[in-house]
Amino acid sequence: MRLQGKMALITGADSGIGQATAELFAQEGADVCIAYHTDRPGAEETKRRVEAAGRRALVVQCDVGDPAAVAAMFEEAKGLGTLDILVNNAGKGMGGMPVADMEDAKLELILRTDLMGPLFCARAFIRLRRAHGGKGRIVTISSVAQHLPTPGSAPYGMAKAGIGSLTRSLARELAEDRINVNNVAPGLIETPMTQETLDDPKKTEASMQAIPWHRPGQPEEIARVVLFLASDDGDYVTGQTWVMDGGLTMNWGGA
Repeated sequence: MRLQGKMALITGADSGIGQATAELFAQEGADVCIAYHTDRPGAEETKRRVEAAGRRALVVQCDVGDPAAVAAMFEEAKGLGTLDILVNNAGKGMGGMPVADMEDAKLELILRTDLMGPLFCARAFIRLRRAHGGKGRIVTISSVAQHLPTPGSAPYGMAKAGIGSLTRSLARELAEDRINVNNVAPGLIETPMTQETLDDPKKTEASMQAIPWHRPGQPEEIARVVLFLASDDGDYVTGQTWVMDGGLTMNWGGA
């Protein structure tokens, strides 16, 4: 078991990539703090899966865009012990809103959730790990949007690009603490966030034409890479973005 005896906090762990990662971490020996924003039933299902794998689980509600809520979440997570791993997975999508029509409240919501949230969580985790002598793993889930133009959802692309920069900066800041910091940038993954697209035959066909692998990715596929980066197998990897998109970014210019 690659995470035997480890303790992980996963935000947005009530569905999709976060839920798959929590379940896989538990199967590999980790206890998991399951953070969610509004989907309590989804978080309870994740808890059931973690406990079915024989590990402890703790469910915590948190708006990651609120630094006070993040501080409270980390305090509550002490119920599991000392955290070794942070997976910043919580995020909010958007679309169909050109910059000229953008509402200030929408802009702030996306940036606070998708960019500031991971920073707030990383800050709390760094302070915790330094208080315990350093070491640890931070893995953030961004998106191929950090590399591609995002017309109609510019703040989302801005936030994801910012995650790439934050990953590189933190990796340098935390090298002496031996805290690895990495980022996974998925393409189209079959999750509740993308279900509307996948339920529309025309949108699905257009997406599959743009993806050389001609299929959406599965949450479990992303989780396996997160596991690698969170375990000792990935100890020599830091400051990197791992793109998992079935070749979408490679094909973008000809799509």
